[in-house]
Amino acid sequence: MTQVLLCGAAIVTLSMGIRHGFGLWLQPITMDRGWTRETFAFALAIQNLAWGLAGPLAGMLADRYGAFRVLLAGSVLYAAGLVLMALATSGLAFTGSAGVMLGMAQAGTTYAVIYGVIVRNVAPEKRSWAMGVAAAAGSFGQFLMVPVENWLIGTWGWQNALFVLGCAALAIMPLALGLKEPPAAAHVGHRQSVGAALREAFAYPSFRLLMAGYFVCGFQVVFIGVHMPSYLKDQGLSPDVATMALALIGLFNVFGTYAAGSLGQRLAKRHILAAIYLLRSAAIVIFLWAPLTPWSVYIFSAVMGLLWLSTVPPTNAIVAQIFGVQYMSMLGGFVFLSHQIGSFLGVWLGGRLYDTTGSYDIVWWIAVALGVFAALINLPVRETAIVQPVPQPV
Repeated sequence: MTQVLLCGAAIVTLSMGIRHGFGLWLQPITMDRGWTRETFAFALAIQNLAWGLAGPLAGMLADRYGAFRVLLAGSVLYAAGLVLMALATSGLAFTGSAGVMLGMAQAGTTYAVIYGVIVRNVAPEKRSWAMGVAAAAGSFGQFLMVPVENWLIGTWGWQNALFVLGCAALAIMPLALGLKEPPAAAHVGHRQSVGAALREAFAYPSFRLLMAGYFVCGFQVVFIGVHMPSYLKDQGLSPDVATMALALIGLFNVFGTYAAGSLGQRLAKRHILAAIYLLRSAAIVIFLWAPLTPWSVYIFSAVMGLLWLSTVPPTNAIVAQIFGVQYMSMLGGFVFLSHQIGSFLGVWLGGRLYDTTGSYDIVWWIAVALGVFAALINLPVRETAIVQPVPQPV
């Protein structure tokens, strides 16, 4: 169990850490290439959508053949996508590399694949905690990598910074050795076909409610992560404030995700999720109404950090709790697909409405309303295990 947690956490630290800093590239790339913000935002929107669409397939392959092979392919694709992102000179090429390739790479190197291995190697009573550890690692990656990426951009230029990150993404390959498991590990207990598992999940109301809530999570965090640096610069604050804000989100999310995973061992996970979404909306409202200063940004970032990826452990723990571990990576991939559809809309609408209105205000208030909606729809989620049919003797 220790090896799985350490290697899984290290992989998530690297894969999530790299992508959390993409907002730092918005202004240097658009200014250098002469593109609009919508061009950059659309590519990252496609990235999130490609990540979500590839997630169920990556999860299915990991459940069937083991996570090791999926992680190897994801690492190579991640490195290639970063290099081609640096070399792209047209919006279409940028969308293909930063959007499609990196989205598919993230599907094979992040939570759905890692969590599938964790739930098959950790006792049920410790799963929520273990997921919190892995999610906290992703948050630490954001805290660690954002200042590094900002330094790389400032010192070596935005293109060379992407080349360096491409090399760093290849470090996922040796770490994947710690997650090797026999394919049969995914098929302990009651055997169920892929089609039957999908029909069962999508017919279950709580699964659909979890997907709807995760849609909101994606909309909020990706809009803030990508567009807040530019929002703060538009308001006259220095780029260093934005860098510190993203780093603080990552730092405090280490504590928030770990706490959410630990609390999931003792409290109803649906109540934890409802509280997280409601508190996010309250934090955004206070941030918009308060005078904007570096310290108000830092306080907002710390609060949002506590709530940032803290939805991940309870959401995935509920999925495993209801449906078991056989198709955990695949079902987690479908829930994450909903998250990424929300991410697509959050990042794209941010760029689109900014170019149309000259302001991010409308998108901020959409994020507030969606948070209240997500809090309400998580309350009726049922966390009890679904009854699996017992095979009858022939």
